[in-house]
Parts: sequence; C-alpha cells; structure tokens
Amino acid sequence: MPLHRQLKQWSDRKKWVEEPFIKSYLFVYIKEHQQTEVLMTKGVSRFIYFSGKIASMPQRQIDNLKLVMASPFELEITEEDLQPGEKVMIKAGPLKGLMGEIISYRSQKQLALRLENLGYSIIIHIAASLIDRF
Repeated sequence: MPLHRQLKQWSDRKKWVEEPFIKSYLFVYIKEHQQTEVLMTKGVSRFIYFSGKIASMPQRQIDNLKLVMASPFELEITEEDLQPGEKVMIKAGPLKGLMGEIISYRSQKQLALRLENLGYSIIIHIAASLIDRF
C-alpha cells in the first residue's frame, strides 16, 4: 500500500500524517490459489476486475510507482478520465527517463503518468523545463 505524507489542518494545529496514496487499494503479489486467502483477510472486500479477469500490474509499473512515490515532487491522485496528450520524457532529476503525457489540469501544465488497469492517473507537478518532447 503506497503511502504519502500530507499536511493536515486541525482547528488548533497542523500535522504531517501518512495516508494511503490510492485510497481503498492494496496491492498484493499472489499466486492464483491464494486468492481466497486474500479475500478472507479482515478489511478486504474484493479484487478489482477488468474484462472479467482480476486486474494485475506489470512489474515495470510497480517499479515506476515506487520511483514516483520516492520522488521529491508534490503528488496528487485523481479519478478523472485524463485525455491522452503530447508524449514527454523527464530529462533531469530523480525521475529522469520516465515517460508520460502532458495534460491541462487546474490551469497548469503538468506531467501525468497513467497507471494502466487501475482507473487512476498520477499527476506530478513538474516544471516544463524538466521535460523533453519525443
């Protein structure tokens, strides 16, 4: 379960807390015969299905998610259906070499990295000077 730090505001104070990055999602690496055992775990209600099969993520996408979570960039998650745009690659910094799509969101240019098979997109707030078109 990827976690991210978020500054929370209460009436009397502010505090940094760790919260699930993708709420209601838990990633598991299991064999097919272990599905029942996972479903019997307290708090787990079901698997996510696409086209009648349990959704899975390639190792490359899991590695990319870990890389994004470890980056110093401000991250945001959205369930919006982001439309494909211009393809770009990050040319500097800890995410160098990562590819994504430019989107318009909240009147800013931002790099969106689409996580396939999840129905979510990760939005990274990054300066246009750090990306190259290809």
